[in-house]
Amino acid sequence: MIFIGPGSTLLGMKKFLLVPLIAALAFTAVPAHADTVPSLDRDALRTALTSLDHDEVSGALARVSGTAGSWRGSGGVARIGTSQPVDPNGRFRIGSITKLFTSTAALKLAGDGVLDLDQTVQHYLPDLLTPDFKPITVRQLLNHTHGIAGHTLPHKDPAWFLAHRYDTWNPLDLVRSGVAQGPRFDPGTRQEYGNAGYHVAGLVIEKVTGKPYADTIRSHIIRPLALHDTYLPGTDPRIKGPHAHGYEQTASGYVDVSEANPTLQWAAAEMISNAPDLDKFLSALLRGNFLTPTQRTELLTVPSAPNATHALGITRLPLAADLVVWGKSGDRPGYNSGVAGTLNGSRTLVYSVNTLHMGGTQPTTATKIITAAFS
Repeated sequence: MIFIGPGSTLLGMKKFLLVPLIAALAFTAVPAHADTVPSLDRDALRTALTSLDHDEVSGALARVSGTAGSWRGSGGVARIGTSQPVDPNGRFRIGSITKLFTSTAALKLAGDGVLDLDQTVQHYLPDLLTPDFKPITVRQLLNHTHGIAGHTLPHKDPAWFLAHRYDTWNPLDLVRSGVAQGPRFDPGTRQEYGNAGYHVAGLVIEKVTGKPYADTIRSHIIRPLALHDTYLPGTDPRIKGPHAHGYEQTASGYVDVSEANPTLQWAAAEMISNAPDLDKFLSALLRGNFLTPTQRTELLTVPSAPNATHALGITRLPLAADLVVWGKSGDRPGYNSGVAGTLNGSRTLVYSVNTLHMGGTQPTTATKIITAAFS
């Protein structure tokens, strides 16, 4: 275990081609089986976590595993104003990585014969969509080709967030606010990333099971994989257990934004986890027998919409002519995170960065971590 504190000496860093993996998803297609990773450069990973831009982030952690080498470490501080190091096994808000759990839950329900991914929203929730919507399948909800608009709340604006961080939101109300805007496009003709499809998917899961969507994630994913540090907080604004705090830098100082009621994100981005659990989860999805071969194929199928990159809650990320990884990013105030891995098990990356400015672009620290892990 390597803890890298804020005062550590910077190590020499190789020059890497910075690939904005996960955040910027415009890549040239390469064969899906390509997964040749370079030798693991542990010095580059250490450097990425010691060269933190303290105007951008307060702390970071990373975990690399796989047959081609492993490493874990952290940098910065868990609390501003202290020397407490970031725990590499600490929990963090995973944001939209939640989508990968929701899509997996849907795949599992389909395997149980409870849910049909090619059945329509209109069938499962006949009173939800207005007549101007063409038939939308559950699969299209999960691969972002549905055409349902999202809500327009400015949830990553600092002033709005601080005023509403403890509010409880009804997912049905959020969906209806998007539906009221009318279809954005005909289903299947475009891919447009957002939370709306996953809010509807959560409602569908609840309709077919008769239980909260969170129960399905617990029973079909968390318990079978023994993800002991992964949970769905519901209305609880806290992060339980050891964790690095997230902040918003303001003119009057740092505001701790770690606490927030996550019902606004719900089935799209509410969950809390840690690096070991996410490593185990992604590895189980990409390899092994947690999913059947058919389920894994469905998980990794990118739709034929123009320029599509997202499959079912996961994104295809070609990094080089001989390297394709599959991953997902997440972003909540104070937290930016990501998972990515190769199909052959040679490399899996999990990282979390504690940001100081919500709603911005991919943090430079995150890009450095990703580049160090895969270059």
